[in-house]
Amino acid sequence: MDIQFIGENLLPGKIGQFFIVLSFAASLLATIAYFFATSNKNLEDKSWVKIGRLAFWINGMSIIGIGVTLFYLILNHYNEYHYVYSHSSKELPVYYIVSAFWQGQEGSFWLWSFWQTLLGVILIWKAKSWENGVMTIVALSQTFLASMLLGVDIFGIRVGSSPFILLRDAVNLKEMAPIFADPENYKNYLSFITDGRGLNPLLQNYWMVIHPPTLFLGFASMIVPFAYGIAALWQKRYKDWVKPVLPWVSFAVMILGTGIIMGSFWAYEALNFGGFWAWDPVENASIIPWLTLIGGLHVIIAYKNTGHAYFTAMALTLVSFILVLYASFLTRSGILGETSVHSFTDLGMFGQLISYIVVFLFLAVFFIVWRWKELPITHKDEETYSREFWMFIGALVVTVSCIHIIFATSGPVFNKIFGTNNVPKDLKYYNQWQAPFAVLITLISGFSQFLKYKRTDPRKFYSSLISSVVFALVITGAFVWISGIYTNLMYIILTFSCIFAVLANARLLTGAFTKKGSKLAGSAIAHIGFALLLVGALVSAATSNPISINETNFIPVKDFEKAAKPGENIMLYKNEPKQMGKYTVTYISDTTIQPNTYYRLNFKVIDQASGKIKEDFTVNPSIQENDRMGLIASPDTKHYLLRDIYTHITSAAQKKEEHAEHEGHTEDENYKAPRIVKVAAGDTLHVSSGILTVKNLNNKPVVKDLKVEKEDLAVSLPIEINVSGKMYNLEPLFLIKGNNTFDFARKNDELGIRVRFTKIIPEENKFELQIFEKPQQAKDWVVFKSIEFPFINLYWMGTIVMVVGFLISIFRRKKEIKLD
Repeated sequence: MDIQFIGENLLPGKIGQFFIVLSFAASLLATIAYFFATSNKNLEDKSWVKIGRLAFWINGMSIIGIGVTLFYLILNHYNEYHYVYSHSSKELPVYYIVSAFWQGQEGSFWLWSFWQTLLGVILIWKAKSWENGVMTIVALSQTFLASMLLGVDIFGIRVGSSPFILLRDAVNLKEMAPIFADPENYKNYLSFITDGRGLNPLLQNYWMVIHPPTLFLGFASMIVPFAYGIAALWQKRYKDWVKPVLPWVSFAVMILGTGIIMGSFWAYEALNFGGFWAWDPVENASIIPWLTLIGGLHVIIAYKNTGHAYFTAMALTLVSFILVLYASFLTRSGILGETSVHSFTDLGMFGQLISYIVVFLFLAVFFIVWRWKELPITHKDEETYSREFWMFIGALVVTVSCIHIIFATSGPVFNKIFGTNNVPKDLKYYNQWQAPFAVLITLISGFSQFLKYKRTDPRKFYSSLISSVVFALVITGAFVWISGIYTNLMYIILTFSCIFAVLANARLLTGAFTKKGSKLAGSAIAHIGFALLLVGALVSAATSNPISINETNFIPVKDFEKAAKPGENIMLYKNEPKQMGKYTVTYISDTTIQPNTYYRLNFKVIDQASGKIKEDFTVNPSIQENDRMGLIASPDTKHYLLRDIYTHITSAAQKKEEHAEHEGHTEDENYKAPRIVKVAAGDTLHVSSGILTVKNLNNKPVVKDLKVEKEDLAVSLPIEINVSGKMYNLEPLFLIKGNNTFDFARKNDELGIRVRFTKIIPEENKFELQIFEKPQQAKDWVVFKSIEFPFINLYWMGTIVMVVGFLISIFRRKKEIKLD
């Protein structure tokens, strides 16, 4: 019997754990029942089917029970539960508490399981004669997912990780804080835990409320084509599977692709690396199965129309789900912990994740080998001038592309297996290798539209092709010139291939109102969207450039150059405008809404001749000082039709230091202790306000209010300070009068700087200066970086067009099934 400590509420956790165990048992029973229903040759006997359906419905109700219980605990901040304490806090608004629900592994496994359950219910309703075989596989996958949430010891082996484990059972409270060493405090530990650790700052974005559910729906939907493939092999329904599987394949490709693009939206809006795709291992893990299933979709269509490439269609369909499981292993086993900011830590499910992959890989290999001699494999070579041949080649190119990404991403896995120390591949490496694949894929998606299935007359093919090629060349030339990517040959080739693909597929849409053309409308629109997406990603990434150019290449913040490039960042003091190219930028104000601080930066474009304001906008980037992760910056973006201005904070004054003691300052003016330097004419120095340049010695200075005799020596040292193009001048004086020396400092209150000319060193031809500066904390300041992304909207527009194309295709495939 569990011991209940002071303040604990154990009943909800026990209810949640009951639902977890019930979900596992019910999904296991559903697997067994549907297996026997599939194996049962007596078609009139529906007893096993009824058991399978009932068990799967019980599993579904249990999944809902788990979700409701966990959300109740998070919403009410029951910090006695480890999951609640680790991922939530009272500061979070409700919509971010939803994100906290799936921040942890346990919550994300539940999300995956929920979507898979919903899809299973739809299959029970719609799969008809395919129900038994398909649901056997879906229920088996559901059993594995349910096991991930068990969190129980079986024969000394920990199986899964429960979201309802108590904090005191998950961590050593005595290690959390010395106060818990006292047994009395230990029993009353909740009185010392006033709030949870909170949501990862990077996830506090509205995209993270909708991106994970969409992505996990995509992952869950990948089981359906796999299940149809296994069922087709199991029940010898080799040719029958094509029509029912096509809508599901299109749906999985559409949803997973949408989830991936949503992730790039999140990266663009919430992360500060300045882009939307970084070839992070977790990003790669999600895109690989998407690409292979795209290849599978095209080969299935080719098989449907010609009867060729059955094995390739089946293999790509099956391997796509196995790659989803491999992606889950990479992100959840902890193996990417040091190479990806998105991956989870290891919760001890390494072996379970491997088992999940091995079982489904075994099923795929076993059924293909078992039925190999019966598979409808044609030995006749396809015609080179046929659509199915080039669809097969396109799928092959996609597969090779994925193999390259898999091997590059799996470096940490190879390191663990072979004891090597290979470093993760960078952005340039992936772009260099994947660009040629993208060229081939878009070219094939373009010219294959001029081909017919089985056989095409070469003359008609080339005559139709030439006009599109010519138009594509002309448009490419104009676009390359406007966008400025003409310095890179590969970028030009890829731009041509994308524009060619758009034109070739747009040609199909001209006949969309005919019966034949309407069948191809969905695929043509999806291809156009994919090509626009690629060219948008290419141009915006290739031509993006920092516009916050700092000519001084210096930011007066300690160790700033270790974290960012000073030459691409500008420092602003509050209400002091600074010129940044054509923009006049002003740090207007900041507002703290815990835990974030939002900065209001105003950008103006002022006509130099008339003084009129041609453009005026404000961005509100934010930062969060996080105890675990340091400064977390979230950018803000000004959107235009043909470009974006993307701005994020790289450093800012800490409010708590504003009234710090000025130790070592001069008593009356709060200057810091002086910096003493030896300089020669022409030397430059970085000061907090800009660049200080030493000019030639002035032997005839203008001296006011000071009597200088003929035998006295008075010289001054002209100094120029460049503050973002604006010049300030100081001229400290050095005087030798008899046997005594005097110096007279000069200061600039606006810049907060004071300079003394204290010594002449003739043997070194140098002078000694003392530079006094007021501390940065005396003013509110912020350092920011702005990047211009040209043509970024092509990327987002391509995504929308591609999704619309998939939707049209799905509805058409469903209509075909009804007509049958």
